[in-house]
Amino acid sequence: MLSLSQKLSLSQKLTPQQIQFQKLLQLNNLALEQRIKSELEQNPLLIEDTELEMQEKEVEPEKDLNNDGEEEIVETEKNSDEEFGIEDFMNEVDIDGEWINRSKDEDNFEPIAPERKSLTQHLQEQLHLLELYDDNLFALGEEIIGNLDDDGYLKRDLKDILNDLELFEHIKIDYQDAENLLKKIQKFDPVGIAARSLKECLLIQLNEMKIDEYFRFIAKNILEDYYDEFSRRRYDIIKNKMNLTEETLKQAIQIIQTLNPKPGEGKFDLIESNQITPDFIIEKVEDDWIITLNDKSLPSVTINTSYLEMIETNKKKKKSDHEKNTYKFLKEKFESARWFIACIEQRRETLMKIMRAIFEKQFEFFEKGPKALKPMIYKDIADEIGMDISTISRVVNGKYVQSPMGIHELKYFFSEGLSTDSGEEVSNKHIKERLKEIIESEDKKNPYSDDELSELLKSEGIHIARRTIAKYREQLKLPVARLRKEVI
Repeated sequence: MLSLSQKLSLSQKLTPQQIQFQKLLQLNNLALEQRIKSELEQNPLLIEDTELEMQEKEVEPEKDLNNDGEEEIVETEKNSDEEFGIEDFMNEVDIDGEWINRSKDEDNFEPIAPERKSLTQHLQEQLHLLELYDDNLFALGEEIIGNLDDDGYLKRDLKDILNDLELFEHIKIDYQDAENLLKKIQKFDPVGIAARSLKECLLIQLNEMKIDEYFRFIAKNILEDYYDEFSRRRYDIIKNKMNLTEETLKQAIQIIQTLNPKPGEGKFDLIESNQITPDFIIEKVEDDWIITLNDKSLPSVTINTSYLEMIETNKKKKKSDHEKNTYKFLKEKFESARWFIACIEQRRETLMKIMRAIFEKQFEFFEKGPKALKPMIYKDIADEIGMDISTISRVVNGKYVQSPMGIHELKYFFSEGLSTDSGEEVSNKHIKERLKEIIESEDKKNPYSDDELSELLKSEGIHIARRTIAKYREQLKLPVARLRKEVI
């Protein structure tokens, strides 16, 4: 039997402007520059201020003289039922005399570096050579490539990437389809890119190598079944458990050691590092600290007023079907241009607000250096400025700041911490620095074990477990004591 019922539920829906703002927010300056140029090409209602200056020079304003021979300003009467006009736009968006991104009085003499292909571009070119049946898979592929770290690994969970695509792009992709696409990307050049672990990276490369099948089988078994023993160089255990001869084991190990543990490095790493441009500049002038958003190289954009005049003229007269379509097109592009300019301005304000909050929390770092870094998490900044944690995450990821202490990614300033015996909060980055100092100065004939390192830090008032010492040591890429021991 059919029945009617009501159901009340809450759902999160973002407006197109919010989605556009979120996308712009996560772009660094280099990516934003390309995004602005792309928008300028697609939207005739947007124009660079340099183009506007040229147009103003080409078109001389008409002057009317009154009876006294003086110039008379002729005002166009505004129709009360107009939906929008030039004056409305200027008042609403409040751009009067201020062009987005850069003052035209400022000179910028940055040398232009020759264009070179980055790893991201190299992977995207291969992505577009794939015969994918769904355009949404291209969007997913670009998201995967965009989330790779410096070593070429995909550290972000594939499910989180799919959730973001569904939320912000309204793109829904089956998980198995996403997994299949990821496996195709992992076979791109360089092979093993976008792996989620070192083990997966090595196995992908091993499967693609042109080697004897018997040794491929042996090497694969070592990685799949005895990975821990291999990583700890306990070859005698592997030899006994797999019942291998000394020579067979040696050849299999040599094959594995030829694999690349960091496919993101190599011929692309220097190009990528040269392209790092700080998004913020922090400098000390006498006793004052100055924070600047480094966006002077970005194209300055505004509304093309000549098209607005076309809209107004077109609106006042009776229109044919073709003219109606033209009017509708221009009106939509006008709204899109307004949103785009507003989003760029909102992005700038958000970035500066977050950078100022980070600076205030980590002031001692900029004065004294890395050892003065304090524990700080995204929630600390979110609570400080009244923004969502996801917004902080988007701004921090892939953005860099240049200061007297060097160039650092914003993520560098965030870390967990613990309290010392004196009650002082210490960042885990400070602990890692101290751990590195201790290991570098240890007796190489008798290096410290993880338990001994834990005791040494405890004597300095820092209570930290042995397993945490092991984790920090691995993050610093420092081997265990028996591998650090020098045999003289």
